[in-house]
Amino acid sequence: MDLNLLVALDALLEENSVTAAADRLNLSPPAMSRTLARIRRATGDDILVRVGRTMVPTPRALELREETRELVRRATAVLTPVHDLDLARLNRHFTVRGHDALLGVLAAPLIARTGATAPNVRLSLLAEPSADQRDPTRGHVDLEIGASEPDRPEISFEVVGTDRMVLALRRGHPLATGKVDAEKLGRMSFVTVSRRGRLHGAVDDAFAERGLRRRVIASLPTSAAALEVVSRSDAAVIVAERVCRPASARLGLVVRRLPVELPPAPMVVTWHHRYDGDPAHAWLRGQVREVLREVADGPADAPG
Repeated sequence: MDLNLLVALDALLEENSVTAAADRLNLSPPAMSRTLARIRRATGDDILVRVGRTMVPTPRALELREETRELVRRATAVLTPVHDLDLARLNRHFTVRGHDALLGVLAAPLIARTGATAPNVRLSLLAEPSADQRDPTRGHVDLEIGASEPDRPEISFEVVGTDRMVLALRRGHPLATGKVDAEKLGRMSFVTVSRRGRLHGAVDDAFAERGLRRRVIASLPTSAAALEVVSRSDAAVIVAERVCRPASARLGLVVRRLPVELPPAPMVVTWHHRYDGDPAHAWLRGQVREVLREVADGPADAPG
């Protein structure tokens, strides 16, 4: 048995595409097609079948997916030489993509830490796209920073902290002082943050569970843009307290505790499992983890 077939099978079962699997393994599509034919002969199963314009795995392929992934992971670990990571000589380009507020608090300390210990490392920090692009399974992105835990088994993740959701207002807003209760909240105008332009989100679902409803007048693609609007109007926005602290402070905003307790916003770091055993990638994850934990453990601003 050619064990390289396991690597190819793993790629095919993740990508569900001969072309994408070939791209991942630096092979030509015809070569990948020949490899798929060998896998079919070895397993006695079609593995991938065409349905319309897409390829879908057979029931047997679905049974093999997890076992194949684990076998490839273990084989890679066995055949990867163990060596100390020399940060002074490390020459890598890492791409980190995430929510704008998280990148805002992460960028400066991460760049400073990287420059001090690994001067040959370059970083590309990307904003979240309006649609699902640069899938981490394709190798375009090393780390994703956001608030959602992945639901795909090939994506590893770590929740490095949480942040409380608070109300941000301009300093002269009628509710900048005094009691903020549910009735006053219901009469306010809100802007919301959505890179897809949605006016309803998780905050509204949490409000609805408590019998509340907010009036959303606009959506903005980033927290920074939403806070800018709030600083110049009587609209309010609900944001993560510590993550948005720098932008709120620059704009002179007042941060108030909400009259209802919303679920805290998690800080989730995700990456493709192929990087689990990569020492350089593990070092980068450690740097990001430390910075975000410092943010999560910072003091609260909103008074009770």
